[in-house]
Amino acid sequence: MKHILIPTDFSSNAWNAIQYALKLFKNEECTFYLLNTYTPAISSSRFMAASLEGGLLANTAHNCSEMGLKNVLSLIAQKYPNEKHQFETISSFNLLVDEIVEIIARYSIDLVLVGTKGASGLEEVFMGSNTVKIIKTVKDCPVLAIPQNYEFIKPSEISFATDFNRFYTLSELKPVIDLAVSFGAVVRIVHVQHEIKALTELQRFNLGMLRKYLGEVEHYVHTVSEFNSISKTLELFAQELDIHLLAMLHYQHSYMERLTREPIVKRVAFHTSIPLLVIPELGMSNHHQKNAKALSFSD
Repeated sequence: MKHILIPTDFSSNAWNAIQYALKLFKNEECTFYLLNTYTPAISSSRFMAASLEGGLLANTAHNCSEMGLKNVLSLIAQKYPNEKHQFETISSFNLLVDEIVEIIARYSIDLVLVGTKGASGLEEVFMGSNTVKIIKTVKDCPVLAIPQNYEFIKPSEISFATDFNRFYTLSELKPVIDLAVSFGAVVRIVHVQHEIKALTELQRFNLGMLRKYLGEVEHYVHTVSEFNSISKTLELFAQELDIHLLAMLHYQHSYMERLTREPIVKRVAFHTSIPLLVIPELGMSNHHQKNAKALSFSD
């Protein structure tokens, strides 16, 4: 059984993410953990934290949180009844990202699924500041970000973006492989290059391992020239090939890290238009590290 965490602030954006999750996993046994965090705004909180007024504000916020979660459950039961799905609600007086990290450990969460907001003028223009914070902080399971207003489409075309510079473990690729097998999807490996050149020996080795892991899953390798920025290039690739989900690993110097560091002027036009699956770095065995290092030294 899958354990899936879905944070919600009761917005239409959050409800859209919940609907996506229920449709994506409609044929799988899942426990969904619906999380709402609240931090009551209390003026001069240093002086009022122990006061009656402060307590009343906290109780009001807690009651609103509980009621909101109850309403979400009612809506799910009404619109998406499914015997395979179970639900737990969590209302917490805590910061969102801190609570997510705690819940992942407490309930052995397999996936965090979150709705993203549109461009807001913040630094993290391409998917909203909360989503970026979650992606940067969560290290123990993948994060699936669902764009605002995105309507569910069966993910029959999945893109995996990589530069082949890092060895992949089977555990890291499992979320992509599982989705591809579940939906009979084609996996399109996309390699963005600033200038087109032959792969190094290390890159060829990593590509070979990637194809080995994908096994019988239908897959293709696409090498594309960078257009303006990584973000814009991936966006255009997704549009041209009608990609339904973009996946990438998150590690030092990865595409994902570069996306979050790109200057605003380069990615101001980029908005996450399709679901984005971000897989955290899980590490690799000493044996594989030695193999990878040996290859890199021989280049």
